[in-house]
Amino acid sequence: MIPILKQGEVTNDEIFARTVPTVNVEGIVSEIIDNVRKNGDAALYEYCLKFDKAELSSLQVTEEEIDFAVSSVEPRFLEVLERAAKNIRAFHEKQVRNSFIVNTEPGVVMGQKVIPVDRAGLYVPGGTAAYPSTVLMDSIPAKIAGVPTVVMVTPPRADGTVNPVILAAAKIAGVDKIFKVGGAQAIAALAYGTETIPKVDKIVGPGNAFVAEAKKQVFGKVSIDMIAGPSEILIVSDKNSDPRHLAADLLSQAEHDRMASAVLVCDSEALAVKVAEEIERQIPLLERADIARDSIDNNGKIIVARDLSCAVEISNELAPEHLELCVDDPFGLLDSIRHAGSIFMGRNCPEALGDYMAGPNHTLPTSGTAKFSSPLSVDDFVKKTQYTYFTREALENIAEDVAYFAEKEGLTAHAKSATVRLED
Repeated sequence: MIPILKQGEVTNDEIFARTVPTVNVEGIVSEIIDNVRKNGDAALYEYCLKFDKAELSSLQVTEEEIDFAVSSVEPRFLEVLERAAKNIRAFHEKQVRNSFIVNTEPGVVMGQKVIPVDRAGLYVPGGTAAYPSTVLMDSIPAKIAGVPTVVMVTPPRADGTVNPVILAAAKIAGVDKIFKVGGAQAIAALAYGTETIPKVDKIVGPGNAFVAEAKKQVFGKVSIDMIAGPSEILIVSDKNSDPRHLAADLLSQAEHDRMASAVLVCDSEALAVKVAEEIERQIPLLERADIARDSIDNNGKIIVARDLSCAVEISNELAPEHLELCVDDPFGLLDSIRHAGSIFMGRNCPEALGDYMAGPNHTLPTSGTAKFSSPLSVDDFVKKTQYTYFTREALENIAEDVAYFAEKEGLTAHAKSATVRLED
């Protein structure tokens, strides 16, 4: 059963403890990246056969394959994908930044240009589950940012096809090119390019330990969104919440991964006991019961805080990926929340809304990195460059100060470059 900890009776180390996977794949990933850099497509075909059991004749998904996939998806699900895409677009369109010009002094013009990256690479996991939601969440902001080419990579199935729902989501989101390759080799292909797969400027999307390590190793050659860890949810709840709802929400993240973290911080010991019992009742009913069981046993906990203010302090220290505020007045607590990837307000806002339909992005900082990083957004797909223009008269007004400043730093050539223009 999930442990119940009482604030004041346990140490902070016990409250904040978490089992973290320690899989060392650095050497294997380095070899894969080196092979792809040297051998390009040949290495990718080799790895598709080795890891995915797929013998491919072509890496790129054709338009015919995409159209066939879309036609095979249930019309109802296509409608749901379209509705989700609409909500995601509506939210992310508000994030668009504009270029600006500053002209506060005569003869001086300064400005900043906001420019999309040329190519963005999207990694979509395969394996035991298909995640069309990831396709929508990671590619729609890129297209809103104005990225000309969005390249998606995803592992093929053994028969050489890609899950139809993945391709349908890509069609709806406006993905430009799709390739049948997964794992660290896909990240290497995006970072360095091959005969078939174009090199990109930014790589986004979740993956297993090999994908995460590959993103870490290619960072600097390309930009990446983040190194994502296992899923997390933390619920701050008062005594008035329904234990069935809280248990279901905790398990919604526990079923993701054996190393996922599901934490409840509440102000009622009676509620804590009921939630623990409810978790035990609900786990056997899940299709992924074995994964949820391990997650709860590894990293699940219920913390009984002295009050809601203390509960918020615990939450801020943990900086969770997903934070639910299941309280009477969630907006009353909102200003106190300093560190969280995404906040779900009130008792009628389960985290699953954010995974699929609400609109805010579900690619979020994990492992406490919400203390200094943000959800994926349109900003991730643009860069900013600045420019400055001075007339001769404007330069005359400031050149001596520039030269004086430069000389104080011992950079006389800097100083001369400002004053030499005034000597004639």
